[in-house]
Amino acid sequence: MPATWLALRRRLLTPSPRQTDLAERGFRVKDPAARAALEGAGRGFVTGFGHAAGSATPADAERLLEAVDRPFRGFAYEGAAMAYSLMAGLGLGDHVGPFLAGRAQRHVYMAYVGAGWAMARLPRWRWRRIFPTDPLLRWLALDGYGFHQAYFHTRRYVHRQQRPAPAAWPLPELAAYADQVVDQGIGRALWFVGGADVRHVVELVGRFAPERRGDLFSGVGLAATYAGGVDPEELDALWRLAGDHRPAVAQGSAFAAKARLRAGLATEHTARATAALCAATPEEAARMTDDALRDLPGDGALPGYAVWRRRIADEFARLAKS
Repeated sequence: MPATWLALRRRLLTPSPRQTDLAERGFRVKDPAARAALEGAGRGFVTGFGHAAGSATPADAERLLEAVDRPFRGFAYEGAAMAYSLMAGLGLGDHVGPFLAGRAQRHVYMAYVGAGWAMARLPRWRWRRIFPTDPLLRWLALDGYGFHQAYFHTRRYVHRQQRPAPAAWPLPELAAYADQVVDQGIGRALWFVGGADVRHVVELVGRFAPERRGDLFSGVGLAATYAGGVDPEELDALWRLAGDHRPAVAQGSAFAAKARLRAGLATEHTARATAALCAATPEEAARMTDDALRDLPGDGALPGYAVWRRRIADEFARLAKS
């Protein structure tokens, strides 16, 4: 593929890095450390998108993605997955399969979330073309969709607490549980909207209807663990302020630990977060997510993904009482 075309594709498709600036978005800026963590995550995402859009093959993109700083490399793979899904949806070549078959396997959770970002940028009639087929992890695309909508349409999805239209989902069997998964993504976005200011983030969650808060707190716990931007005292405050939703926070934190360990990207913050939010090491928290997969039923009254999440949260609730 000519270098001039690759450069043009990258320039036309890649989001502006300015879109990751907290102040530019009107998000809270708590302190320089939190800003560096959250904006670094956003820049990592945009960098990964650009590497995918500007590379001839996924293998070429991989070499660039592997050079991204470790704390932000997972976000770069997420951005690359969005780029490949978006290009597939636009008819610009389908390289999603080869991308996921490479080193992105280690970042599969982030990659499926990235597919949800692409959904938000494509007409709905193209969604089936890019929607993941894995019966369990495909739900992460809806998580990514929820994050995108709250991050880029904050007034509607955060301050007005609106939900996407039910007709939006690419498969009818997703409808019954889709809103809850989207709320997990919105919860992750609240961590960025609130600038990792724990009290403000909890206040934002409290503006939503009570039945939505558990899923929102799950997303908050995941973002607090994966993206960071807080010290141990603030993590302890999140645990206290979550109240009855602590098992949901722990479940989200465990998901984040599993994602970072699978990718080989665990940091010191990962351990601090799971200690505060899961009362466990990252390895122990990740193992709980694996244990909860044993004998997981297929989709029924509840999809397997919902059962998986519930098992993890219930186990943390049980441990808290013991």
